Amino acid sequence: MDSSEAWKTVHEMVRGFSASLPRYIFAIVIALFFFFLSWLVKSLVRRTTSVDSSHRTLRLAMGRVAQGAIIVIGTLVAVAAAFPGFTPGNLVSALGIGGIAIGFAFKDIFENFLAGILILVTRPFRIGDQIIYSHYEGTVEEIQTRATWLKTYDGRRILIPNSELFKNSVTVNTAFDTRRLEYDFKLAPGTDIEKAKATITGVMKKSRDVLPDPKADVIVIAFDQAAVTLRARWWSKSSVSDVLLAQDRVLSSARKALTDAGVKLPATAAAVVISDGSAAANAAQSQPQPALSKDQ
Repeated sequence: MDSSEAWKTVHEMVRGFSASLPRYIFAIVIALFFFFLSWLVKSLVRRTTSVDSSHRTLRLAMGRVAQGAIIVIGTLVAVAAAFPGFTPGNLVSALGIGGIAIGFAFKDIFENFLAGILILVTRPFRIGDQIIYSHYEGTVEEIQTRATWLKTYDGRRILIPNSELFKNSVTVNTAFDTRRLEYDFKLAPGTDIEKAKATITGVMKKSRDVLPDPKADVIVIAFDQAAVTLRARWWSKSSVSDVLLAQDRVLSSARKALTDAGVKLPATAAAVVISDGSAAANAAQSQPQPALSKDQ
C-alpha cells in the first residue's frame, strides 16, 4: 500500500467518524439521561423510606433493582442509537456459549438475590431480630440482596447467604415478645415435694425479671430411688440479655431459698467402671499394699 492509498483510507475513516459523531453524541446524552433517571428513582425511594420506615429494607432493595434496570435499559438504548444496526438479538447471539457460561457463573448470585427479595417480602425475620442458624447465633444487622449480616453476641459479624436462610430452618428467638424458660431441680429422696415447689414458686413470683402472666409454675417430671426431679417454668422477655438475666436471678435465689428451707439435694455418687478382669487386676496391682502387722 502506497502513501496515497493510506491517506485515502485515513480520510475515509475521518469522514465516517465525522458522519457518525452526531449519533455518538446523542448516545452519550441518552446514557447520561438514563443515569440521572436511575439516580432520581433511587433518591425518591430513599426519601419515602425515611418518611415511612415500614418495609424499609425491601424498599431500599427494590430501589437498587430499579436503578440497575434503568441503567441496563439506558445502556442498550444508547448503544442502539450509536450503532443503528445493533439489536438485543445481536447481543445474545454474540454472547453465545459465553452467555451460558456467564449464567452458570452467576447462578449463586441470582439465587441469593431472589432469596433476599423473598425474605424481604415474606419477612420471616426482621432487622434487630435475634436468630439461630446452624451453629451461628446473633442479631440481624442488615438484609441485603446477596447476604444477611449477623452480629454475634461476642461482637463479630457473620455473612450468611440468603439462599441458605431461605431454604433451611432458622430459629427466631425474638419473633414474639415473651419466651418461656425452664430448669430442672433434683431433690433428695424423702424431701417434702410440696414445700420445695412452694419455695421455688415463691422465688419466681418475687423475681422482677419473671413476667406475672402467664404464671410461673413447678411440676414433678420424674422420680426414682436417687432423686426427685422438679421442673420450674417461667416467662420472661424474649431477648437473650433478658433471658440470661432472669435465669441467673431465679436460679441464684432458688438455690439459696431451698437451702434456707432445709430442702436437701441428692448426694453426688461416684461410679467406677471396670472394662474387664485384666484391667481390674492391673488396677489392683497398681494400688499400694498395706503393711502387715506382727500379729499377721
